Amino acid sequence: MKIIVSGAGQVGFHIARQLSAEENDVVVIDQSPDLVRRVGDALDVQAFVGFGSHPDVLERAGAADADMFIAVTYADEVNMVACQVAHSLFNVPMKIARIRAQSYRDPIWADLFSRDHMPIDVIISPEMEVAKAISRRLQVPGAFETISLVDGMVRLMGVRCNADCPVINTPLRQLTGLFPDLNIVVVAISRDGEGIVPSADDQLLEGDEVYFVADADHVARAMTVFGHEEDVARRVIIAGGGHIGAFLGEIIETEHSGVTARIIEANADRAHQIADMLEGTVVINGDVIDPEILDEAGVDDSEAIIAVTNDDETNILASLLSKRFGTERAISLVNNTTYSPLITSLGIDVVVSPRAITVSTILQHVRRGRIKAVHSLVDGFGELIEAEILETSGLTGKKINEADLPDGVLFGAIVRGEEVIIPRADTILRVNDRVVLFAQTQSIKAIENLFAVRLEFF
Repeated sequence: MKIIVSGAGQVGFHIARQLSAEENDVVVIDQSPDLVRRVGDALDVQAFVGFGSHPDVLERAGAADADMFIAVTYADEVNMVACQVAHSLFNVPMKIARIRAQSYRDPIWADLFSRDHMPIDVIISPEMEVAKAISRRLQVPGAFETISLVDGMVRLMGVRCNADCPVINTPLRQLTGLFPDLNIVVVAISRDGEGIVPSADDQLLEGDEVYFVADADHVARAMTVFGHEEDVARRVIIAGGGHIGAFLGEIIETEHSGVTARIIEANADRAHQIADMLEGTVVINGDVIDPEILDEAGVDDSEAIIAVTNDDETNILASLLSKRFGTERAISLVNNTTYSPLITSLGIDVVVSPRAITVSTILQHVRRGRIKAVHSLVDGFGELIEAEILETSGLTGKKINEADLPDGVLFGAIVRGEEVIIPRADTILRVNDRVVLFAQTQSIKAIENLFAVRLEFF
């Protein structure tokens, strides 16, 4: 596929890195010479300086032959106009735009992005996606990642192995013997920042971040197996009242029964605005790292602090201060990936990366074939994929150990009708099975081909 990425910031850079690693023809455009130089030096892509909304720039990028245009600059209007130009002048089939301002997303203006007006096929709202991701993490305390798949029947969970984890130093093959009724598969491990696709003989070590796929009905028991029996947070402080904080407050009010939230926002006008938006949420105007303000918010009696200001350092300090004053759990939004190896050792329980969440959301619309969902794991090491097996798939009727699978691929679950099947080597794959699998980046192209819709299907 030929893909043009407009915007070479964090999201654009990592989208280009992911897609170029899969041998797509990728062109990156940005108005910043420094960002373009960084992309050109680090990635095997074409990169040049220019505005993605200018027709001559898109022509130079080869838009006439492009299969997809992804606009992820910092300016909503540039992204929107760029998609319009890509459609009107170059007839690019798929256009994806990152749009932050929620006014554009109001349902009453839904017709704005139709093909007759401003044709954008997919709109990504990073702030909304981040708020949803944090909400999911609140639902399963003890997990730093939780993703629902196959209509909620399967979950991906990410947990950290602490010193008291009962299955530390236990070979993975023994988990089945120890817990015969537990429907889970460990599909990936992050150890010292490096991704691992585990074998049956691998052991879990203290400090490992483990990703496992589970039958949704078995999640609570699986969390106990990994030593996590934390209670759901009922009293929550949200540090930062920007778009993410406001969206999260709204989600908590509407979807988290029995949970109360207090939002701390430094800007007085914004604090009043949020207070008008949210009926059951207390909004406090003040500095999130001021001990008196934290005390006013009830930090010693809160069960979770969620720090989502626009400043990484403020989020980290607010989280650490709150835990020192008695908050049980800290969730911190961090954009700068260089902080990641340090943060968990400081005592912050969950790190949320807006870039990783946005990249995963975009990748869902890049994947071809009968692929239903995609989630990037371990900083681009691989992807968790939900897909459907068609009659024309090379997997139909084969046992998993007989399938021609590329290296670095692990099946996590198979859903057949209303049944969740934990796959074994001799499990036979059937037409219409919904499968959840993990694939390393270099194997994703082969996986796409396995699930492709071939002509004979019609």
